[in-house]
Amino acid sequence: MRLKRLYSGLLALGLSCSVLFQTPVLAAEETAADTAQAATSAITTNSIPGWPQGPEITSTAAVIMEDSTQTMLYSKNMDQELYPGATVKVMTVLVALENSQLTDEVTMTETGVSGVTDGGANISAQLGEVFTMEQCLYAIMLSSANDIALQVAEHVGGSVENFVQMMNDRAAQLGCTNTVFTKSTGLPDENQHTTAHDMALIMKAAIDNESFLTISNTVSYTIPATNVSGGERVLTNNFPLMSSSNAAYYQYCLGGREGYTEASGSTLVCVAEKDDVTLIAVVLQGASGVTTTEAVSLFNYGFDNFQMLSLGDNDFNMVSGGNVYVPVGATADSLTTEDGEEQENGQYSRQYFFGGTPVGTATMAATHEDNSSFSTESNQNIEAAREYSADRNNLPYILFGGAGLILFLLLLWRIIKVAKS
Repeated sequence: MRLKRLYSGLLALGLSCSVLFQTPVLAAEETAADTAQAATSAITTNSIPGWPQGPEITSTAAVIMEDSTQTMLYSKNMDQELYPGATVKVMTVLVALENSQLTDEVTMTETGVSGVTDGGANISAQLGEVFTMEQCLYAIMLSSANDIALQVAEHVGGSVENFVQMMNDRAAQLGCTNTVFTKSTGLPDENQHTTAHDMALIMKAAIDNESFLTISNTVSYTIPATNVSGGERVLTNNFPLMSSSNAAYYQYCLGGREGYTEASGSTLVCVAEKDDVTLIAVVLQGASGVTTTEAVSLFNYGFDNFQMLSLGDNDFNMVSGGNVYVPVGATADSLTTEDGEEQENGQYSRQYFFGGTPVGTATMAATHEDNSSFSTESNQNIEAAREYSADRNNLPYILFGGAGLILFLLLLWRIIKVAKS
């Protein structure tokens, strides 16, 4: 009994000490740990089995997408709605290219001239000044000119509002699910938002347009004297990754657009090509001067850690596609597939996955087995007979026939001889 009481007392003493002398966890320490964990978990591609771990960046959202396969190599908060800033102008130029001719004449009205004094970038266009559509689109992409972006919207859409609706309609067609445009310039508006994923889809459609890629990849462009201006305008591409004098210069960059407002922070969308592989980078809501270096680190991650594989070399049922962009060292054996339904043309789509992540597609030709086993067996027998005959000649049969005939004649002669005797 005494031993039992002693044991109970010691247990109670131990519990009391644990309560009195426990080490507190500071709220600040908890917050820092939670923040670090949240930042890591936000990069969803890092959780793919066998996937190269992507770099940590400070910007709120970012993606790296391979162009031909639309493989998402890097994804951080890619579906979070954020303000787009001047990256909107990629869609502005795309819609204009798809709904006008480069030779169209665009006359500046009060709508466009208002962009000279709105606090944003402009080329000081004047009322009544006439530009070609080509000159306008270079001004938008190289100089981020708000006055020209407004005038192009009015010229193409009949009004800025109608043009903006065209932008939203085109975004929906491209598969954008969290994008709303309210301005062709990208200037702040609380109702205007996009996502890193949606902007990557928009940039893909843009670079599929040859004229857009030509404009975006131009370092310098000159607008000659117009009906109003007294001299030419020399436009220099101010996108940091395209400028050899900028610390963020990236030799593989084919162009892009960045912007900054207090609401959006620094935003950026751009494209780069290396060894016949084209990558699209989007970085949203970052610090000024940081998004460009983060974009470069993401491009290097995408080019250095992945490879293009062609799966169609030995598959005679593949009609088109069949390329996958996968981690370096991966083979076809590490992929899984999912086939779509057969279409009226006798083809179906095949999706390839690595670690559950889409990495490419192909169009396949459907093949149907013959239900008549008799027909199949007959064909096989005929072919076997042909092969058997091909491997032999008629000489053995001639020899056997000749020997038989001689024996027959000898037997006949013997019978006749016996009969005479």
